[in-house]
Amino acid sequence: MFERLKAMLIKEFIQVLRDPRTRFVIFVFPVFQVVVFGYAVNTDVRNSRTAVLDRDNSRESRGIVERFQRSGYFDITERVADERRIRYLLDRGQVRAVLVFDHGFEGRLKKEGAAPLALILDGSDANSAGIVLGYASSIIGAYNAEELALRLARNGVAAQTEGVTLRSRAWFNPNLESRVYFVPAVIAMLVMVVTMLLSSMAVVREKEIGTIEQVVVTPITKGEFILGKTIPFILMGYANVIIVAFVAVRWFDIPIRGSLGLLAFSTGLFLMSSLGAGLLISTVSSTQQQAMMTAFFVIFPCMLLSGFSFPIDNMPVAVQYITLINPLRYYMIILRSIFLKGVGIVVLWRELVALTAIGVVVLMVAVGRFRKTVG
Repeated sequence: MFERLKAMLIKEFIQVLRDPRTRFVIFVFPVFQVVVFGYAVNTDVRNSRTAVLDRDNSRESRGIVERFQRSGYFDITERVADERRIRYLLDRGQVRAVLVFDHGFEGRLKKEGAAPLALILDGSDANSAGIVLGYASSIIGAYNAEELALRLARNGVAAQTEGVTLRSRAWFNPNLESRVYFVPAVIAMLVMVVTMLLSSMAVVREKEIGTIEQVVVTPITKGEFILGKTIPFILMGYANVIIVAFVAVRWFDIPIRGSLGLLAFSTGLFLMSSLGAGLLISTVSSTQQQAMMTAFFVIFPCMLLSGFSFPIDNMPVAVQYITLINPLRYYMIILRSIFLKGVGIVVLWRELVALTAIGVVVLMVAVGRFRKTVG
């Protein structure tokens, strides 16, 4: 058995690694993807292009504009003279926000203690608009607190106690960088893409080049054939995890606070599902092109329903139930927890059990289908 399995493994490694394109997918593609995702997938909003329509042109209005500029969240790119220019800039996406001060802003502020300030936002990107609005509210809130303290001091009134004060502290990601959240999840995506694509073409390649009949008539058993087809891709999957994790730690300074052993164990459970699905696709496909297209048809919904970009809790209830059969969902939770939180099996046992159940079922279905096709 071991001699036959050894021969099968040597054949698979030679067949996979002799193709320059396959070597690129295994060793270069993961590095390229994690660098691209690390820089491109970023929901942080910094230096938002902002225009100012200041009809008052007073000390107070200029001071508020200066606060926005110094915050680092807003970049004052233009001072406009009328509303037509505002519409022009927003329509063409040249600014994300516009501050509008009416005539008499400073006078009303000193006389009445309150004055309206308009903030016009480009709401076509609702997420970014909400973040920008939060930044602006924080800046204006700090300004109001300082002005109130100054007025009380000028009138000889002691400053009142603040009451309840909120002091925030972010665990696991102190600087609230979206990159720290997204980069570990890229490992799951790359492992799924690479292993499912390669394994989905494993049996089909034998059919296309005409060697499947030769394999069937050899003494090798079906179990040995499946092991010979999956073990190389298991090792390649672990190689992808090591490469991407190294880039994440060394290049992006993403911490690994949890157990490397648990990371390796959970990766093995996830590979059961990914490789099982790939083998199942391979047994029902007639050509490598068909297998590749079918694999992408499976991969994209899994990504969308994994919680990579969109929180699962925000999805409709029916869709949330569908995500329960998505192994990528559980693997992403495990990866983010190991990298950022450092938690162990006591916390992640539900995700590990789910990965085990899904992997066993998918592999059993793939083996059953394989027997019907090749036997």
